Amino acid sequence: MKEGTNMASTFLFALNAVLPIFILIILGYFLKKSNFIDTHFVNILNKFVFRVGLPVLLFYNVYNINHLSEINWGVVAFAVIGIMLSFFIGILSLFITTKDREQKGVILQCIIRSNFALIGIPLAMSLGGVEAVAVVAILSLFTIPLANLLSVIALNMYHVNEFGERISVKKMMINIISNPLIIGVMLGLFALLIRSWIPVVDGELVFSIKNNLTFSYDAMRLLSQTASPMALIALGGQFEISVIKPLIKQITLGVMWRIVIVPSIMLSIAYMLEDKIVGMSHSYAALISLFGAPVAVSSAIMVHEMGGDEKLAAQLVVWTTVFSVFTIFAIVVVFRSLGAL
Repeated sequence: MKEGTNMASTFLFALNAVLPIFILIILGYFLKKSNFIDTHFVNILNKFVFRVGLPVLLFYNVYNINHLSEINWGVVAFAVIGIMLSFFIGILSLFITTKDREQKGVILQCIIRSNFALIGIPLAMSLGGVEAVAVVAILSLFTIPLANLLSVIALNMYHVNEFGERISVKKMMINIISNPLIIGVMLGLFALLIRSWIPVVDGELVFSIKNNLTFSYDAMRLLSQTASPMALIALGGQFEISVIKPLIKQITLGVMWRIVIVPSIMLSIAYMLEDKIVGMSHSYAALISLFGAPVAVSSAIMVHEMGGDEKLAAQLVVWTTVFSVFTIFAIVVVFRSLGAL
């Protein structure tokens, strides 16, 4: 009876973690359909989220990471290598399965970029408590910049200009360096570096943004809180039911990769390496959040801003989110039956 109760509570949590996202997407969809908002408003909202909201959110999350000296480099290396491996396997797969260049970039981004920031922390908390959240915070420091970097590369390597020419390596590097999300994370890392040099007196930094410039810290916190809901509402405003049928093959491919193939491969390898990597057995909750979450909401915004098949990107966010309720539940059941959670 107790086991059945635990399984039910796990399913309910996964549902509660994903449904708020889906509800905001639906809200955006109906606001657009009822003409409460229009396409121009959605485009402006996308620009705000991509160029202001999300960069501030990433900076804020990185800035608030503590205890960098306790980083488990084995687990970090596994997460980074796992994302890189997914990237290169995805390129090989798309060479066979997808012809449209713009769609290749969108699906490849879907393969490597999970909704780690939005779903990762509450899911990890439910599965592993405070210790799991600490692992998520450390992993986010490395995986979020990597996922954003690879996403920019994925969208640029297949993109062609109006003359049918592929983007140059120089232009690709400029796009990567100037990407607002990457800038947000890099500034956060720079702030952490500066903070490590600041003297500590009685266990407190002699100066910090959080304690000495509280007004700016609170402003960043409030601004960061606008990013996710605005991104979801804007996504719903872009969502068009009519495009599902023409894109059914590409949607199915992206969904299978994001929430079935990638977590199956990476989490299986993690379990097999449990005895070889120190701390792996205490990191499953964080790794499930990293590899098992649906594609990041910001992925659709990035496609919209950088060029590409934004309709496909929006559909992938919606359907990976919907079906991840079931796949996350299945992953948790399997790992609990193995005694790993």
